Amino acid sequence: MRQNQTEVLVVGAGPVGLLTALLLAEAGIDVRILDREPRTTTRSYACALHPRVMRLLKRLGVAEPLLEQGRQLDRMAFYDGQLRRAEVKLPQSPFLVILPQSALEGALEERLHQGFGVTVAWDHRFADLRDEGDSLMVEVEELGGTGTGYIVPHWESLVRRTFAVRAQFLVGADGHNSLVRQRLGIEYSKMGGPEFFAAYEFLSDTPIEPEVRVVLDQRTTNVLWPLPGNKHRWTFQVDRSELGAEFPEKERRLVRFEQKAVDERIRQYVQKMVRERAPWFSAGVREVTWCTEVFFEARLAKEFGKDRCWLAGDAAHQTGPVGAQSMNIGMLEAEALAQRLRHILRANAPLASLEDYNREGQAEWRRLLGLTGGLQTRKETSDWVAERRSRLLSCLPASGEDLTPLAGQLGLDVC
Repeated sequence: MRQNQTEVLVVGAGPVGLLTALLLAEAGIDVRILDREPRTTTRSYACALHPRVMRLLKRLGVAEPLLEQGRQLDRMAFYDGQLRRAEVKLPQSPFLVILPQSALEGALEERLHQGFGVTVAWDHRFADLRDEGDSLMVEVEELGGTGTGYIVPHWESLVRRTFAVRAQFLVGADGHNSLVRQRLGIEYSKMGGPEFFAAYEFLSDTPIEPEVRVVLDQRTTNVLWPLPGNKHRWTFQVDRSELGAEFPEKERRLVRFEQKAVDERIRQYVQKMVRERAPWFSAGVREVTWCTEVFFEARLAKEFGKDRCWLAGDAAHQTGPVGAQSMNIGMLEAEALAQRLRHILRANAPLASLEDYNREGQAEWRRLLGLTGGLQTRKETSDWVAERRSRLLSCLPASGEDLTPLAGQLGLDVC
């Protein structure tokens, strides 16, 4: 077993892990980052970046290429059937930005490598850890692949070798199935039942306004995203019985349907759902380019870490997809965690100062999940908004103090 060392080891090279490593490297911290996948995501699945996160990325010199590849949205509108019930204007400079997740991860990885010489150890999987008091001994598996199967070939990962890394701190940004969280024995509690969604990205000849449109009927939450170019994405909440028996994890390979092989049944299904839930939507569905089935459920880790091991992003929390809160707040957690680690490693701050990170994260997510406070009505709040205020909370693309002005536009107060 080969041994080497670093100050901070980051597990997971999604947006949260890459940003954590970038912020640490910028602060002069020796950092390594690994991921069990062979590369960053190559699929077209789009993500939405909150204005506060874009300001952070601008400071890091990453925002400009993202703005070039993304689309800025200035409003979020709420519908019920044919009726437009409410809207909020989003903060400017920049607005909410939607772009392919591959573009975000690619920009972060390039900045990390070009600016600080840090490369991602792809095909490396976190396996286990041992606390040695003043440091951690982390077991890492280097993966290799082999093709298997005859009728339906597929790629299977094999462990090529195992080695150890000594680190002063470990950051788990390895998603909702986090091995880091599991090895720490931290409970990942359900805060609500599962929500199932079918997402479809498609081409259309009809442009739409630069706004997110959310359909909140009595039973389901659905959202229309305008994407860069002439693409749109509908995400429909559905019953489990409407989907297949298995729900794939977010795949890292691009899934496309070339125009000649467009599945007409899928296209007709999208049009049927639109007619039923958003009769105001008049744009045609010309070509479905990507689709997937996913599920979400509100979850919260009992604690965001302990001693020298800490969690960020989906490893610590999960909520519904409409407001893109889990990833964006995870990126803000990366900033808060990197600042505290810098103070400990460079300014002799006490290890116990990380408890503030845990306390603040728990308080923020307990509010966002409606466990404490939540959104409260005013005298002038419409009946429609009042009835749906708990569902509106996870739809708003904001957190912290940025949440207050958006909720205020709906006639709601944040408590």
